Amino acid sequence: MVAAMTSRQRVLAALRREPVDRTPVCNPTSVATVELMDLANAPFPDANRQPELMARLAATGYTELGFDTIMPVFSIIQESSALGCKIQWEQKDNWPTVKMREPIWEKHEDIRIPADFLMHPDTQCVLQAIKILRKEFGDEVAIIGKTMGPWSLGYHCFGVEPFLLLSLDDPGKTKLCLDKLKEATLQFGLAQIEAGADALTLPDHATGDLVSGEYYARYLRDLHIEFAERLPAPIILHICGRTVDRMEYIAQTGMAAFHYDSKNQPAESMGIVKNRISLVGNINNPETLYSKGPEEVRREVYKNLDAGVQLIGPECAIPLQTRIDNLKEIPKAIKDWHQEHTTHN
Repeated sequence: MVAAMTSRQRVLAALRREPVDRTPVCNPTSVATVELMDLANAPFPDANRQPELMARLAATGYTELGFDTIMPVFSIIQESSALGCKIQWEQKDNWPTVKMREPIWEKHEDIRIPADFLMHPDTQCVLQAIKILRKEFGDEVAIIGKTMGPWSLGYHCFGVEPFLLLSLDDPGKTKLCLDKLKEATLQFGLAQIEAGADALTLPDHATGDLVSGEYYARYLRDLHIEFAERLPAPIILHICGRTVDRMEYIAQTGMAAFHYDSKNQPAESMGIVKNRISLVGNINNPETLYSKGPEEVRREVYKNLDAGVQLIGPECAIPLQTRIDNLKEIPKAIKDWHQEHTTHN
C-alpha cells in the first residue's frame, strides 16, 4: 500500500511511472465547459485573455470536478496570436481559432519569433494565470502548462494545406521551418515552468488522419527528444487520432507521457509503449462524454485501468457543452475501481 498522496504528488509520480495511492485524473488539455464558465463567472472569450478569469475557470477542474490537475490554457492559439496570426476570438460557446486562410508566412525565411514574444498579452495571460494558480493552490494540485509544438505552429502560421504540401515537396525546407519554430515552443515552455508549472502539455498535431508514423519519425522524433532534454519538467505529448503507428517512436523521445486518443485501444497502446512513457487518456469526447451517460464513462475508465494506463482523463479538450456529471464520474469510477481491487486482493 502506498501512503495517501496529494493530487500533485500523485500526478508527478504517475508521470514517472512510480507507485501511486490511486490512479490520478488528468486532463492535460482543456476542461472548460459552458456550465463551468457559469459556475466560475469566467466565460469565453474573456477567460482566454484575462489571467484572473483564466485561472478561475481552470481551477474548477480541481475544485468542482475532482481532477488531480489544473490546466489553464483552454485554446491552442496563444503563441500563434503572439507570433502575429489573426485570431477569431468567438463567443462563450466556441473556442478561439486561428484564421488559417490568412497565413502570415509563405517560406522559412519569413519566420521570425518577435523579441517581445513573451510580453504579448496572450502569452502573458498564461504566465500570469499559472502564477495565480501556484500562489492559490501551493503544492496541493499539479499545475500543467501548455506550449504548442512546431508542427502545430506551422499549420497556424503557413496554413494547413501549404504546410503539408511543403512537407511533401521539400523535406529540407520543412525541417528548417520546424527548427526555427521550435524556439517559440521552448521559450514559452521555459517561461511557464519558471512561472510555476509542474509539467507541460506539448500538442503537436501530426494527427493520424493527416500524417503517417513514418512522417513523425522523419520530422518530429528528434525535435521531441530535444524538447524532453531542454525543458526541465515532465512533458506530456498530445497528438489526436489513431497513433499506434508512431507510439514506438514516441516512446523513444524521453517525454514523460503521451496523451492518447480513444481511436487507440488501451491494452494495445500499453503493449507498444512498454512502460517507457506513461499514457494519459483516453475517455472518448464526442460520443461518451458529450452524448452518453455516467455508465458509459465508467466503462471506459475501467477499460483504461484494467490495461494499466497511468493517468486517466478525457482524450482531448472536452466539448464545451459536456455535462459536469459525466466529468465527475471519472474520479468516482477510479476510486471505485481501486476499492474493488483492494478488496479483491
